[in-house]
Amino acid sequence: MSGQADLSRITLHVTGMTCAACAARIEKAVGKMEGVTEVSVNIAMERAVVLLDAKRVRVEQIEARIAQLGFGACLLNSDDGKSAESREEIRRSRAMFLLSLAFTLPFFWAMVPHHVVSFSPWVPELLANPWFQLALAVPVQFGFGLPFYIRAYEALKNGSANMDVLIVLGTSTAFFYSHYLLFHPGQAMMGSGHHSPYYFDTSTMIITIVWLGRWIEASARKRTADSLSQLHAMQTDTACMLTPDSECRVPVSMLKEGDLLRVRPGERVPLDGIVAQGISAVDESLITGESMPVKKRKGDRVIGGTLNGSGVLEIRVLHTTGQSTVTRMIRMVEEAQNAKAPIQRVADKIAAVFVPVIAVTAVCTFLYWYGLGEPGAAGGALEKAIAVLLIACPCALGLATPVSILVASGRAAQKGIVYKGGAALERLHQTDILLFDKTGTVTLGIPKVTDVIAAEGETQATLLSKLAGAEQLSEHPLSRAVVEEAERRGLRVPDCGSFMAVPGRGVRAEVHGRGIVAGTRRWLEEQGIPFAGTEKVTGPLRSQGKQLIYVAVDGRPAGVVALADTLRPTAASALRQLKKQGMDIRLVTGDHDAAAKAVAERLGNVRYYADMLPDQKLGLVRRLQSQGKRVTMVGDGVNDAPALAAADIGVAVGNGTDVAKAAADVHLLKSDLKAMADAVRISRKTMVNIYQNMVLSFCYNALAIPAALSGHLAPWMACTAMALSSLTVIINALRLKRV
Repeated sequence: MSGQADLSRITLHVTGMTCAACAARIEKAVGKMEGVTEVSVNIAMERAVVLLDAKRVRVEQIEARIAQLGFGACLLNSDDGKSAESREEIRRSRAMFLLSLAFTLPFFWAMVPHHVVSFSPWVPELLANPWFQLALAVPVQFGFGLPFYIRAYEALKNGSANMDVLIVLGTSTAFFYSHYLLFHPGQAMMGSGHHSPYYFDTSTMIITIVWLGRWIEASARKRTADSLSQLHAMQTDTACMLTPDSECRVPVSMLKEGDLLRVRPGERVPLDGIVAQGISAVDESLITGESMPVKKRKGDRVIGGTLNGSGVLEIRVLHTTGQSTVTRMIRMVEEAQNAKAPIQRVADKIAAVFVPVIAVTAVCTFLYWYGLGEPGAAGGALEKAIAVLLIACPCALGLATPVSILVASGRAAQKGIVYKGGAALERLHQTDILLFDKTGTVTLGIPKVTDVIAAEGETQATLLSKLAGAEQLSEHPLSRAVVEEAERRGLRVPDCGSFMAVPGRGVRAEVHGRGIVAGTRRWLEEQGIPFAGTEKVTGPLRSQGKQLIYVAVDGRPAGVVALADTLRPTAASALRQLKKQGMDIRLVTGDHDAAAKAVAERLGNVRYYADMLPDQKLGLVRRLQSQGKRVTMVGDGVNDAPALAAADIGVAVGNGTDVAKAAADVHLLKSDLKAMADAVRISRKTMVNIYQNMVLSFCYNALAIPAALSGHLAPWMACTAMALSSLTVIINALRLKRV
């Protein structure tokens, strides 16, 4: 146990990765280090998450190990640095492409007569001069191509291979073969259908196209992080703090729990808090996905990062920076994006052996064409082998899963849905049985007066007014509901003289000199106050699951007030949507059978379990799982935590307890259950998108490799197709931004 307590999780920003083989190499090398328990590298996010024992290994040692592999690594402290480095990567890739293109354009010009049939454009003789071609190729091969050589060397030095190895093999073979022919003119041989015996154009065009692909890919990756950047933008740096004597602006990081802040119209709420003074409408759309502003008044909770409307609010800080809703939301989204979904492990295993297999295939291709296909035609055989090396890049396969999860988790965050890991995003839509807690999840968790039945000599107004006067000093939820209903109807709540609450029974009070006794029927009848004649009226109310308060005035029956926990406005429609998605919906509650049955009927006659204690909810989950069912539990309270933790997927709803949030795999920031239907839909769409990406990757290789083997793809065409395959996967994943 002590060993577990020493483990800590760090996130590193890793630069220089070019394909899935790079990520696999880092995982293998770092995973072997003493003190490292777990490592996961995400190529789409350019991050490595490491679980380590700080007493046995330091962060600096891990960074140094990654540097030995030929990559850059630094501890990730903020997203701003990451964004700056992403922009720098885009600028660098663009500059390398444009400079390389300047040296490559003369080769394109020289190739025009070989591809245009209708006319023969003028081409300067200088462009066909092999020495001039050599002069153009050297800066591209050893200047703009130097990063590929460095990373390929580091990969081979550590006993692995990546896409850089394939690029270096292909371009170096073309360059040095041409160089050899240039200095040994008697050995020059025409390649199959090629315009000259030299392949300087091949090496330069490959490097140029690779830099173009890197530029496009870096730009596309940056777009996938837009939603997370929006969350970071919601965090303010300063806040207006109120003191007994004045107000002053202070850094948000200096604020502590209990500080009083003033938020003016148009400003963002700095931190989570409780409204101490003021009324305003607050825009919570970026947190909860709700489009309409929410009215806030004294006692209401506000979320840090939300936008204040036209009123001035004074709020009491509830959570400091590290524990605010936005910070926790960012942390959970990043964890989901960094974590690997189970399906990605398949792609990783394939990518780990892909490059060596392709290298061997390229050698076999050369030998076949040189010996059998076109005997003695070294140039043509070489061209085909280079095409094989370049066409079979595992980049698209490596990006297929992480880029989809990156986009989907960001889109879900915009809808107020936070997945704690890639596994939750992958498995949620596979749910067989969806268990919903009743109180506070399907219902509002706040009782409301539904019926007021007055005895002879009383009216509904006088009965409710007297009962509110007697209940106003009680903290019981039913008592508060009675007082609120009286105030809502505009009734005067009279002062209460004497007051006594009897736990589990009711209250006794004096209101305007009248003795009021209110509570359970059994308690009142024990005091000699008969209610036998009310059964005809109260029976149907009890069968509907409503709670009844029997009221007596001066020892005589005065009436009955019925209360019920009301359904959330969208609960029934949300559950209908989930049923259409193939879910078996069931209700589970600690409430009595009549109340559970009434709610289940209003939800569309769903199956229900009543009188369930926390350990019984846990037992239910395990019993269903033992039947081979995949169970998702949705709840919000402490009593739901064991079941949330045991379920295949646990979902915490709205402002539920911290215990429930900690036990859950998915957190719905709003209490609208339509978010649950959205969460399942996003999960399903994401998995469809991942399968599409993987199919695209496999089909691309299945079609392209045979074409290269048979000589139907020139090397520059193979390189272009390789770049387009990665771009296709990224563009397909970006469609999830519209889910």
